[in-house]
Parts: sequence; structure tokens; C-alpha cells
Amino acid sequence: MKISLFAIQGIPLGKHNVKDPRLDQADKLVEAQKKTYAQVDVVEEKEMLTSDAVLTTRAALSDLLVKDLDAVETRLSRDPGDAEKAVLQKLADALISEKPVLAAGLTADELSVISAHNFYSNRPVVVAGEAELAAPDALIVRAFQESGYLSFLTVGGKENRAWPIRKGTTAWEAAGVIHTDIQKGFIRVEIISFADFIQAGGETEAKRAGKLRLETKPYVVQDYDLVNFRFNK
Repeated sequence: MKISLFAIQGIPLGKHNVKDPRLDQADKLVEAQKKTYAQVDVVEEKEMLTSDAVLTTRAALSDLLVKDLDAVETRLSRDPGDAEKAVLQKLADALISEKPVLAAGLTADELSVISAHNFYSNRPVVVAGEAELAAPDALIVRAFQESGYLSFLTVGGKENRAWPIRKGTTAWEAAGVIHTDIQKGFIRVEIISFADFIQAGGETEAKRAGKLRLETKPYVVQDYDLVNFRFNK
């Protein structure tokens, strides 16, 4: 996933590990050859419209929202239809109140009315405090979590790994994130919740405690679930 920086200096562009401490906990409990964090691409401002989220500061937030407000006011000046005009006015009111487009409370019908427009803040906008800018690793973790993404874990053997997926991803879709062959041959998925994993003191211990359950394709993967896919090879 991509996070665009807006008026932020000091965070290098490029790939960043999402150094969630929960993977560190898992790595201490399950032996593996290596540890692999989920990753995000941090990109520059000109890529905002194709990014999954925007990371900015409190001081720069108003400048970001003004970009969208200017676009809204320009469209309003061109005498749009009544339905579009009503939605645009609602957006203008939200933006003036420093609410991003995504937080304007638009209904599905209202969103469809303005679907031709691509606003900068029609995606998660993560506002960083000054202290957070001094700890970019932790800030990246928060930005990832507030961007509509989560991770699931696979542990043991070659690596303990966090896999990034969108919230709401099903088990069948998550299987394809690892490999399309796993998705094609999907039978069931073994799930241990992260809380049960930690409380039991490891994967084997959680299984002994009866915390492993079998789920099917429609199961919605939860944050930091430990998963093991059963599939036909």
C-alpha cells in the first residue's frame, strides 16, 4: 500500500517496514529463520491521488483541505445540477470545518453523484504530531493502522511474517496474497487469534489449549490472526 507525504520532511521516500511490536513478540515465541515485517511505500506529494492514505501535520492539514475546497468551489461556480450542487455544498461545509472529504459523512448515493471527482482527502488522512515526527517507525505503524489496513501472521519454518491486507479481506482473498496456488486450492484455514497466541505462550501451546479453529473462505481475517492455510497442491 502507498502512503503519500504532504508537507512532511525527514521521512525518506521508498519502502518502509511496518515495525509493529506484535511481530517482535511472535518472533520470540516461535522459532524461524527470519522475521519479515509488512511494508508500505512512502511516496511524494504528487502521488497523493493514487495513494491509499495521506500523512501530514496539524499545521499543514488546512493547506491540504484547501486544495479540495478550491476544486469544490470551482465546480460550484460552473452551475452543476441540483443533486451534485447539494453534495458539493455539503463537502464545502465539511472542508471549511477542517474535515477531510472521507470524514464528511456522505451516503453511498451522494458519493455516486461526485464519483467523477478525485479529491485529495477522499482517503484516510493521518495527522502527525511534532513528537511523532521524531519517531518515524512508530508513526508509520499508526499511519498503516489508520489507513484501512491490517496484517495477518504466518509463523515458523523459514520466516515469521506479517502480511498486509485491507480490513474486510476474506480468508480466501488473504490466501491469494501469499500465493495464487494457495487461493486456487483453498480448503480451510486454521486460525489462532493473536490474543490467544500470546496468552498461551506460543502456537503449539495455543493449539494444546484448544484455541485453534477452522474457518472457511468467507471468514473475515482479523488483525494479527495467526493463519495456516490448508490447500490442495
